[in-house]
Amino acid sequence: MKRLFLIVSIALLGVVGAFGQEKMGGKGPTDADKTAAFDKDGKIKRGAELGDSEMVSLNDVFSDPAKFEGKTVRVDGFVVRSCTKEGCWAEIGAEKDSKQTVRVTMKDHGFFIPLSSAGFKVSTEGMFEVATLSAEKVKHLIEDDGAKFDKINEDGTVTEVSFVASGIVLTKE
Repeated sequence: MKRLFLIVSIALLGVVGAFGQEKMGGKGPTDADKTAAFDKDGKIKRGAELGDSEMVSLNDVFSDPAKFEGKTVRVDGFVVRSCTKEGCWAEIGAEKDSKQTVRVTMKDHGFFIPLSSAGFKVSTEGMFEVATLSAEKVKHLIEDDGAKFDKINEDGTVTEVSFVASGIVLTKE
């Protein structure tokens, strides 16, 4: 009886653990997620298909971020830098060498871009957010992922304009 209870308990923990992971954004990236595999049209598509939402320029967003916060929009640009561990974020700018960028995260950590995405042309759809990142998150992004921030507050936090992507399309320039 104890053996049956143990087996059922382990199975139940596995199901609960899988459900919990799904609620937190699904599984981590696979090796295929981390590499650049272009389709026959020369594109890498991740997440949801891009829709027909309003196209906005990054320069307009930088001049008045609050105007675009919480609205589903499309943005084009270039990947200036990206996460080199999982492909879970990218910094995009209007040009390949842009100094002013916006951090793009993948909605619910549910999809990933190739680790070598820097320099790719990008089209993405999602929502802008203005948020303050904790000092711990800032430290993680800098030390583990190579992120750069224009201004770090005295307490180590950063207030940034970010973009939560529901879908993303990368094109080799």
